[in-house]
Amino acid sequence: MRSSLLVLSSAAALAIAGPCDIYASGGTPCVAAHSTTRALYSAFSGSLYQVKRGSDGATTNIAPLSAGGVANAAAQDSFCSGTTCLITIIYDQSGKGNHLTQAPPGGFKGPAANGFDNLASATAAPVTLGGHKAYGVFVAPGTGYRNDATNGIAKGDAAEGMYAVLDGTHFNGCGCCFDYGNAETSAKDTGNGHMEAIYFGNNKVWGTGSGNGPWIMADLENGLFSGQGTKLNSGDPTQTSRFLTAVVKGQPGLWAIRGGNAASGSLSTYYSGGRPTVGGYSPMSKEGAIILGIGGDNSNGAQGTFYEGVMTTGYPSDATENSVQANIVAAGYGTSSLVGGPAININSTISLRATTAGYDTRYIAHNGAAVNTQVVTSSSTNALKLSASWTVVPGLGNSGCISLQSRDTTGSYLRHSNFALQVSANDGSQAFREDATFCPEAGLNGQGNTIRSWSHPTRFFRHFNNNLYVSSNGGVHDFDATGAFNDDVSFVVSAAFA
Repeated sequence: MRSSLLVLSSAAALAIAGPCDIYASGGTPCVAAHSTTRALYSAFSGSLYQVKRGSDGATTNIAPLSAGGVANAAAQDSFCSGTTCLITIIYDQSGKGNHLTQAPPGGFKGPAANGFDNLASATAAPVTLGGHKAYGVFVAPGTGYRNDATNGIAKGDAAEGMYAVLDGTHFNGCGCCFDYGNAETSAKDTGNGHMEAIYFGNNKVWGTGSGNGPWIMADLENGLFSGQGTKLNSGDPTQTSRFLTAVVKGQPGLWAIRGGNAASGSLSTYYSGGRPTVGGYSPMSKEGAIILGIGGDNSNGAQGTFYEGVMTTGYPSDATENSVQANIVAAGYGTSSLVGGPAININSTISLRATTAGYDTRYIAHNGAAVNTQVVTSSSTNALKLSASWTVVPGLGNSGCISLQSRDTTGSYLRHSNFALQVSANDGSQAFREDATFCPEAGLNGQGNTIRSWSHPTRFFRHFNNNLYVSSNGGVHDFDATGAFNDDVSFVVSAAFA
């Protein structure tokens, strides 16, 4: 009887504690705690993150439903109704003030070298925790968050630990780098060992794990490491879980990679041992900035989805991390629908009519590869009717959304390229599959559907000067103009013409 009571007592304690309570009890307290899905301390009831809506630029903070609980997604849904919303701040729950905001320009000479990174859509990564709706942070290429003036984050060779809960199916290989963790305070590459961050993806330039990836690795600057060497660690497996717990920790002369399914089971250790043998990694020269979705020099070509993560002071024990993993599993991460609004059925053939006043006789059609709007009526030619008709199939990049196959060009689909919509043959690449995947939502002007890009979820089908783009609400291009945005991105979906 006494042993049964002890088991029940342990289960109750786990249910009450948050990850950072567990780390504190293990002697390695959190010095940064970020999550848009839930509180990471049992007593935390403050703001988890801030969103900004496109209609008027107003902001609001989203808190847990109750202390220690799941984020109040209903408050966000109400605030963002009928417009777009971006995540502007991810608050630090540790009390250290290590909040994450829009990443500024850095040393990487890439797309954002001369400007700030993009902010993430507030609605692109819906999930459930214990049956309650919440939202993660969907990082598309060009998106990133950072804090270069932190408090309490490890510097030099000081010990630290970190974990992140990620979408194990959202990643890319050639782009660098989808990271969460410790980075340079200058947003520039200042040399080997100046970073210590979780990396998730299948980039094969530096280290690799077994299989084709993706893998949990560590970004230590000028190298993604799966173990002590710079190449293969066969003990670092390809990850296949929809929800993934990724762990990296380091102290003088020792570091480790661990991971596991965030929805069930325990953590495994993929590497534990000495620092890399190439120069500059022992001792480390960590600088103490925090990054999310980018590399230390603001390299921002990667993608992934973040739900929660922390950084600690001190080197957490495996036992402490195992208890944190049990807490994550108990939180009950689950999938949620990516689509909304009027249903668009798989295998149906459809047309999409513009709703903007003065343009509402025009339909999305194509002329060769180019996609535009054209006036289509019952008396139009069969060729024009076919060019304005699309077959709905499961999303090539994510089956929770849709892809639109051309009815008159076999094997070709609508996709975006440089933010312009075009009709292209499926080349089988990951980029094609993802850029040809779209998620219908309720029309922003109250009519029909708004069609969101899955791979760049701040962007939606928009007709502009009768051409079709994936446009953001107030971006840098002329087709991102805020005027008439809600009307221009709303389309009535009907049966195909032919």
